[in-house]
Amino acid sequence: MSENKARRGSPVFKKTSAVADAVVRGLQDIVGPDKVLYQSADLLAYECDAYTLHKGMPRAVVFPGSTEDVAAIVKFLNRNRVPFIARGAGTGLSGGAIPLGGEVIISLVQMKKLLHLDLTNRYAVVQPGYINLQLTNAIADRGYYYAPDPSSQGNCTIGGNVAENAGGAHCLKYGVTTNHVLGLEVVLPNGEIVEIGGAGMPDAPGYDLIGLLTGSEGTLAIVTKIVVRILKVPQDKRTALAYFDSIEDASRAVSAIISCGIVPAALEMMDRIAIEGVEKAAFPVGHPKGIAALLLIEVDGIAEGIEDQIRDIAEVCRKCNVREVKIAQTEAERALWWANRKTGFAAMGTISPDYLVQDDVIPRSRLPEVLARIQQISEASGLRIANIFHAGDGNLHPLVLFDSRKPGESERAVQASMACLKACADAGGSITGEHGVGLEKKEAMRLIFTDEEIEAQMAVRRVFNPNDLLNPGKLFPTPGRCAETKQAEPEAVTGH
Repeated sequence: MSENKARRGSPVFKKTSAVADAVVRGLQDIVGPDKVLYQSADLLAYECDAYTLHKGMPRAVVFPGSTEDVAAIVKFLNRNRVPFIARGAGTGLSGGAIPLGGEVIISLVQMKKLLHLDLTNRYAVVQPGYINLQLTNAIADRGYYYAPDPSSQGNCTIGGNVAENAGGAHCLKYGVTTNHVLGLEVVLPNGEIVEIGGAGMPDAPGYDLIGLLTGSEGTLAIVTKIVVRILKVPQDKRTALAYFDSIEDASRAVSAIISCGIVPAALEMMDRIAIEGVEKAAFPVGHPKGIAALLLIEVDGIAEGIEDQIRDIAEVCRKCNVREVKIAQTEAERALWWANRKTGFAAMGTISPDYLVQDDVIPRSRLPEVLARIQQISEASGLRIANIFHAGDGNLHPLVLFDSRKPGESERAVQASMACLKACADAGGSITGEHGVGLEKKEAMRLIFTDEEIEAQMAVRRVFNPNDLLNPGKLFPTPGRCAETKQAEPEAVTGH
């Protein structure tokens, strides 16, 4: 029996379903009738995030406008033992915002303001629904930007980035979201509002609670305000495309570039199938026909020395049998190359009815053998697998292409995807680099953690989320749930 069906049949779901009208009325009392969705037709848009192989209907969706609204909503739901999920733009790729059976979704998209900007001290304060790219756009004319740049940065929220510890193409040099968060305001699962860190004390003594909460996938607290580091735009940057006739040569070039002492701002790879897709999509570059792989390489920093770095990179690529190296001659050309890369996932829709994207991490030096193993998995499954990934830090993104209309293909796609995860774990890697575990990969946690290690992490969750009401059923393997604190069944819905 699927987890969705099992949860819908549980006593908790039946009892809370019977009092759904009272739950909706309680939410309406807090934020107003126009900020609560509860009709089935309205809820369909919230049955999944960008991971579409699992779906579940929420009980209701509520749109708070302030931290105080979030706290009041959480107190009401906690008091009545109604499970709930915080949600941003719904761009998550691991099912972290998918309801498993009647949770209330707390949508943070209306909390979307830039609250404060301090260029002197180089930080900004934003609400969780603020779109990632909007921050850079808001400060670019003054010579600043926000470094984390996931491919969905035009749509994803900074609150969601904090939940998943999102990365991006430039995290090789600049790090992932946690490296740019200075402070958080959060609402705990009991409704208490807590402030952690801040612009003036990002490295305060004591436990690193910011590090703990960033990447906790919405299972410990709901983020309602974020203090983020902003950076000065580099003096100069140069971008190169390197084309290879074999995956092995391109992989060797990745390690060779880092080994020669250069740390690019970005070092991306696409294979033959991925290139086929992006060239049919909105931003074709005109990549040469028949190449096996390309590297998109960018260096930035002070103007002095940038030309030397890009020249050294080109020389390293030549030693690795590169077919051609091109250097962007204009900002428009550079922007086109990046648009081509950043539409990579969506571009798979041009060559396949469906795709399942994975998110694995391996040591850079193991790239050739792991990519060869992924090719073997593709051949064994009978499904094409495209590779678009952050090669510089070994963060792979195998995209399993399939047609859900054909019987059995969805199941084979999931099996192939899980086999890619295992291949990366066997190579000393991880099951996620930036997309999170969520619902999709929670059983795969056993590939890299022992039962004791999983239980230790669950014990941390119980400190924050003792009733398991905040985003239940995510992140950890299902059998482990028996060790968690059992939810109390609600007797009746009480007001706020």
